[in-house]
Amino acid sequence: MAVSPLTCQLLAIALLVPVASVSFFRAVLTQWPTPVVQLLSFTPWMVVPAVFALGLALAGRRAWIMIVAAVLLAAQLLWLFPLDAGRPSAAPSRSSTSLSVMNINSQFGEADAAEIVRLVREERVGLLAVQEHTPALEKRLAAEGLGSVLPNRVSNFARGAGGSALYSLHPMQFVGMVPDTPFEMPRVRLALGDTHPTVTLEVTNIHALPPVEGRIHQWRSDLAALRHLVAEGGQGNRLLIGDFNATYDHSEFRAVLDGGEGGTKLVDVGTAAGLRLLPTWPMEGVPLPGITIDHVVTTQGIAGSRYAVHRIPGSDHAAVLATLSIPSSD
Repeated sequence: MAVSPLTCQLLAIALLVPVASVSFFRAVLTQWPTPVVQLLSFTPWMVVPAVFALGLALAGRRAWIMIVAAVLLAAQLLWLFPLDAGRPSAAPSRSSTSLSVMNINSQFGEADAAEIVRLVREERVGLLAVQEHTPALEKRLAAEGLGSVLPNRVSNFARGAGGSALYSLHPMQFVGMVPDTPFEMPRVRLALGDTHPTVTLEVTNIHALPPVEGRIHQWRSDLAALRHLVAEGGQGNRLLIGDFNATYDHSEFRAVLDGGEGGTKLVDVGTAAGLRLLPTWPMEGVPLPGITIDHVVTTQGIAGSRYAVHRIPGSDHAAVLATLSIPSSD
């Protein structure tokens, strides 16, 4: 049965209304209330109704609907594949060291330790970051032999979801904690091998509070603390890895990447790879469109490759992996 142009026009408008609404919230930089902040997490998926809306608009042959649909689809594509996402700027002539990194939010320590260690071995991971770390998970990881692969550990335990851990192939020097955050966010400095000139990397294990009702101000405070950390951190190699509880569509997260006044700009490895539709949460529970709230973020001189996510039984977050090429510090 043929569909009339008027029907196509009405269907196109019905699809464009939610796309336009989310686009307005995405484009206007302000401190939105909690429901809008949560809605913005799903911005990447607006490309789907935008594509259908443009097809219906073309079939409906109404000029203004076609123009609106085209503009909104263009906006979704620009946000999905941002031109300012940043790309590695390391000079090819500089010596560098390769490091495979992995992150997992263990969901109160319930993640499958055997699967975590299997991935670490299979992917030759040199640095593992864990959020919501618990003594029980630490024991299970040790029983699975993680210490024989990543012998260096900095772990912190806290009530509820506040614990964290970093496991490394290379020696780690504890630097301190990100201040004024409910969840533990340790900072360490890695010396990568015995190369000359030296290759060092400062790592921060990230776990921001989720943007839920009653906690939105602390969520913004956590991300602001990271922004200040970046702004004051100088020009060395840096890695921020973990559960930011924010997507690239949150202006608060983009402010962290911007580096702040006097800081160095950062690159979200997944966004730079064009993989924003590769979700990290939720992997179980309520069936929602997946969003990317776990990130591997580096300074621009670090080249990122082999970005991937893997399902870990027992956790509602996916493990995030990437291979980094870290330039010498000299």
